[in-house]
Amino acid sequence: MSVRFVRRIALASTAAVLALGLSACKEEPKEGAAGGTPVVSATPHANVPPPAGKTWADVIEKTADGGYRVGNPNAPVKVVEYGSLSCPHCAKLAQESFETMFGEYIPSGRLSFEFRSFAIHPQDVPMTVLLECGPKESYVSLVEQVYANFDQLAQKTQQGAQAAEQALTLPEGQRFVAMAEAIGLPEFFAQRGISVDQGKACLADFARATKVAQNAEAYGAKGINSTPTLFINDAKLEDTTWNGLKGALQKAGIR
Repeated sequence: MSVRFVRRIALASTAAVLALGLSACKEEPKEGAAGGTPVVSATPHANVPPPAGKTWADVIEKTADGGYRVGNPNAPVKVVEYGSLSCPHCAKLAQESFETMFGEYIPSGRLSFEFRSFAIHPQDVPMTVLLECGPKESYVSLVEQVYANFDQLAQKTQQGAQAAEQALTLPEGQRFVAMAEAIGLPEFFAQRGISVDQGKACLADFARATKVAQNAEAYGAKGINSTPTLFINDAKLEDTTWNGLKGALQKAGIR
């Protein structure tokens, strides 16, 4: 489904305008594609001690751009990902990269990682609302869970597609509650710390969905037109496979 479809059925009665002219999840990225301005460090970056009593993986902040950053905010290497929660290529990247990123790179203090949820399909809206329904500390771990269980969620979305579309004709306060129920989201997130009642309360707050749309509009205005889109220290990568990202990080001094 196109982003224009998201605007029409998901946020039609809000002031937010999601006119991005964006394709959905882009085609399978090609390994070895050229990136933006090269980011090269002659020598590896040294580890940075974390704050007393913490690890860098515990340091999580919401950013002014609507993302959530994990790790040392002053890390010499900074990764930003614009990802759709319903994008299979984003899921593949997460499945291949998160163990190393969160188990090795981020704890070293040399790398920070920021995820910005980019709603390009209708189901991205309630999923993003539910991600933000808990404390900021749970956000990125929930992103990981969504991607780790991508096939299961995609199957439930397909099975509930007709009911989900019908739900989007309901009044604002009911719309995303009913849509989420149609595709099994309350139960999925309840198993991961967001109770059904808590999740429904967040989904019934239409301002939250509006903010998701406003963020997507802002990302599109910056020229983000596919997912995943990756930046390392503001240089855009064209090879968004894990091999491509890992190679770029090595050049940037994560080695």
